[in-house]
Amino acid sequence: MTENEDHDHTHDDHGDHAHDDHGHGHADDASDATAVDGGIASHGTGIDTDTATTAPTSSSAVRTTDLRERVQLVGVALVGLLAAAMIGFIALDWLRRYPGAEAFGPLETFYTTTGIDPAAGYLFEQFLIAGAWFDYFLGTELFQYAFMWRNLATGVLIGVVAPLVGTYLVHRQMALIGETLAHTAFAGVAVGLLFIAVTGWEGALLYIALLVSVIGALGVQWLTERTNSFGDVPIAIMLTGSFAVGTLLISWGRGFMSIGIEIEEFLFGSLSVVSASGSRLMAMLTVGVVAVVAVTYKQLLFITFDEQAARVARLNVSAYNTLLIVMTAVVVVGAMQVLGVILVAGMLVIPVAAASQIARSFRETLYLSILFGQLSILGGYTFALSQSLPSGGSIIVVAIAIYLLAIAVSDRTGGTISVH
Repeated sequence: MTENEDHDHTHDDHGDHAHDDHGHGHADDASDATAVDGGIASHGTGIDTDTATTAPTSSSAVRTTDLRERVQLVGVALVGLLAAAMIGFIALDWLRRYPGAEAFGPLETFYTTTGIDPAAGYLFEQFLIAGAWFDYFLGTELFQYAFMWRNLATGVLIGVVAPLVGTYLVHRQMALIGETLAHTAFAGVAVGLLFIAVTGWEGALLYIALLVSVIGALGVQWLTERTNSFGDVPIAIMLTGSFAVGTLLISWGRGFMSIGIEIEEFLFGSLSVVSASGSRLMAMLTVGVVAVVAVTYKQLLFITFDEQAARVARLNVSAYNTLLIVMTAVVVVGAMQVLGVILVAGMLVIPVAAASQIARSFRETLYLSILFGQLSILGGYTFALSQSLPSGGSIIVVAIAIYLLAIAVSDRTGGTISVH
């Protein structure tokens, strides 16, 4: 990634500060990442997130900042609790089906004797009872059914992980990579449909799409590192090439075999696409992505704002870049169920763009993007169900409305928190 002059200027200022504090030639990745997270000024906006070291602040301003942080933390905590509840529902839905009992008979006895089966069934029914009460108060007939809870759970988890990964992509000017990997996932759907039709395999289609998407992500990274083209050329080639392969495979397959799945549902998103196995896949991907980001937060932050300095600090930049792209591929496949191939990139970018209009630091951008992403999902679901419209388009329209509102209330006249 090539840094511009503003980036170099900002890094130099913080690099000098690190030299003064630590007294050695190169700051380690943790200290540099912390400096980036808390103290990068947006050039041309007059906003410095490290206000405690640059200018005295009044007590009222400090109280306002503290209140702002508390509200954000409470919001993120509530989203976390909601996501945990949805993962719990998906786990109960899985356990009540005696997973693995058909392949290994003694498992069924184990589930019964240990009380896992009756406990899982009882708790699962409590979700449906709560849904029946929701239907009573809302005047609907949806939440008393398990399929609607699976759809809602999948959407809530998408609202967490898509902005989480998208925050890094947007600040690295890699927004197009999400669209590219979505088209790669579409090629994976086409490959999966043909594979299932030929072999009769009864597994979930999304697993094949996930495999193809991850291979495509590794291919993009390989092309980027080993070609002399401009940075977005390999991405554009992979975007058009994968979509072309997908359309050719589907057209060719329809000539000699029946394909029982409507491709339009994967293109534009549909609640009917979300299956029990698809929701379980989304739950596993969410836990994995959140765990990886939590462990590698500072390293990813470091390479996001100063890749060259990260190389000097002897970070394995190539490995972390690959990790970020693979996580993007994973999120795209999971989100494709609800948003569709064409619109999935919107959840990676739009909530982050809205958060960047009002956030004062990278961490605050991360928090706000998750909150805006969750509002987009829940608002989009509400609009889609009330008007009998596709879920994907409804979610993106709500996300854009939040983005426009963020612009309206923002006091910025220049760039966002990104130093690019």
